[in-house]
Amino acid sequence: MEMKNPAVSVIMPTYKHELFIRRAIASLLEQSFTDWELIIINDGSPDNTEETVQPFLQDKRIRYYRNKYNKGLGACLNFGMSIAFGSYITYLPSDDVIYVDHLQSLLDVLEQNEGAVLAYSSIRHHYNRSAKGVVNDEWLQLVQVMHRKTEERWLDRKELESDDLNRLFWNKLQGERVLTNQLTCEWVDHPNQRYKIMQEPIGGINTFRSYYNIGEPLIYHTTKGNFMNEVERYAPYRERVSTPLKENGLKILLVGELAYNAERVLALEEQGHKLFGLWMEEPYWYNYVGPLPFDHVEDISKENWEEEIKRIKPDVIYALLNWQAVPLCHEVLKANTGIPFVWHFKEGPFICLEKGTWNEMIELYNKADGRIYTSEEMKWWLDDFITKEKHSLDYVLDGDLPKKDWFDQPQSKLLSESTPGEFHTVVPGRPIGLHPHTVVELAAQKIHVHFYGDFTHGQWKQWIEKTQLMAPGFLHIHPNVDQENWVKEFSQYDAGWLHFFQSENRGEVKRSNWDDLNIPARMATLALAGVPMLQRDNAEHIVAIQSVVKKLEIGLLFDDMEELGRLMRNKTLMSCLRENTWSQRQVFMFDTHVEDLVQFFRQVIQNFKNKEAIQTNKVEPQFSATHQRAASDKTYYSQPQPL
Repeated sequence: MEMKNPAVSVIMPTYKHELFIRRAIASLLEQSFTDWELIIINDGSPDNTEETVQPFLQDKRIRYYRNKYNKGLGACLNFGMSIAFGSYITYLPSDDVIYVDHLQSLLDVLEQNEGAVLAYSSIRHHYNRSAKGVVNDEWLQLVQVMHRKTEERWLDRKELESDDLNRLFWNKLQGERVLTNQLTCEWVDHPNQRYKIMQEPIGGINTFRSYYNIGEPLIYHTTKGNFMNEVERYAPYRERVSTPLKENGLKILLVGELAYNAERVLALEEQGHKLFGLWMEEPYWYNYVGPLPFDHVEDISKENWEEEIKRIKPDVIYALLNWQAVPLCHEVLKANTGIPFVWHFKEGPFICLEKGTWNEMIELYNKADGRIYTSEEMKWWLDDFITKEKHSLDYVLDGDLPKKDWFDQPQSKLLSESTPGEFHTVVPGRPIGLHPHTVVELAAQKIHVHFYGDFTHGQWKQWIEKTQLMAPGFLHIHPNVDQENWVKEFSQYDAGWLHFFQSENRGEVKRSNWDDLNIPARMATLALAGVPMLQRDNAEHIVAIQSVVKKLEIGLLFDDMEELGRLMRNKTLMSCLRENTWSQRQVFMFDTHVEDLVQFFRQVIQNFKNKEAIQTNKVEPQFSATHQRAASDKTYYSQPQPL
């Protein structure tokens, strides 16, 4: 006897939802409409989803498939549609739920409206809220939709990863969309919803990659972040042959996360050192973690990392970088692995106070065999808290300097050459310290402000609107610019803004706050484009960025906008600053400092061996103090040797 095809195919993509999926399936089994099939696609879930669904597979209407690794939402839905027998397609994400008349009400609307391609229900969301159709004016959710079977397909991971379902599929369906006017499903709110994992600032590309264990580079664009094409950007790195471990090369275990300019670590690999990675979990968008899209770093398992360390036998553990990595780095430190441990902290001790990880942070400084500070000023501030091991060494190096590869383009022509008597300044990031009235004062001096960053614009929307009203024609908004275009884009500006603030520490390090001690990422961005930097004159105060600007003579220090206007009208001064900034670009490239950094690692390793020998009464103490004595000269802005 020939089996009749079901009217409706229900596609259920699932990942890490073993504690949700039972209710989702149960809600389907309770439908008043029964002529359906369920296609479950387990997208490489590492939990017990497979065991959880086994009892339901006794129902012949339910089929189950499992991917060996995570392929993404689009691939799962496309596979489901390709094997679906029904004339109508609907979706039931495994963390959502449908009410008893859901399928029947959607099907009725489609059958009653021949021109309709898609039907959708009202939807409950966030526990007790509901929407008559689209939630938050964005897009229809999977759980509320039924559409006619079609040859159209969802964009898959190779094409685009996005939170925008309109862009991924709905906009491909041409025809009328009809609302049922019935609330028949719930879009269940929880922290691991896909869109939350994807969207900045809490989620983002690194959060997404880590959560779904994605090993390949992504083409990625959400509605709350910038477009990123890692496939194109990192192709040269991935396609080149790995550098073999040289005879005296180090095996370096990176622990924590890499923050901005993560590919910089390949400068170590290119010089014959072997890199491994043990990464923090639940990163934010700026916490770069593995699997890394530029390749050449071998990840080790989080589940049995101590055994993995014994297997790979690294020469040094290089723990870094931001405050979210402190718990993992501290856990590795406390494990007493027998491997020399270097702690490199970018930011920020004040956040560790706020978040309750201060004790762990201080123990990392105290017990590390080597410490790397991002500024001399940060070292001064922390010295009061740290006791330090006798054998340990100190070094100063910014934490996320860019790799040199992106910066071989020539400078662009100055925009001000086409606007005589006017000047153009750039903000690559947040306009910290530039209040709307400040831009008005700049406009009086004929100084324009160009503000870059799509996502940042959303965070500063009210500031933008107010500033444009108060200083019409002097605030300009631009999209985000990636590293490969920094030189071309930013070098057209006369100067660039660092964080603009008035210090209050009066030269006493204990009074210093984060603004005083921080080296913001934009400093390297501006330097590599040869753009002189703008900073309030905080003479008589301890301010890290001012120390760099003064030492290298790469910027203007001023008290008010009128003084800035006078300085910028000095063509000779501005030309000299621009040439000087351009000539010292290598200082702000990570590759420039690799040789010194590796030498620091070697001294840490030697001191560690000496300490172990002392503890076993084999030798007298002979600890190297080179980096401790010369810390003030080994800052990241010291004059480098030519590459």
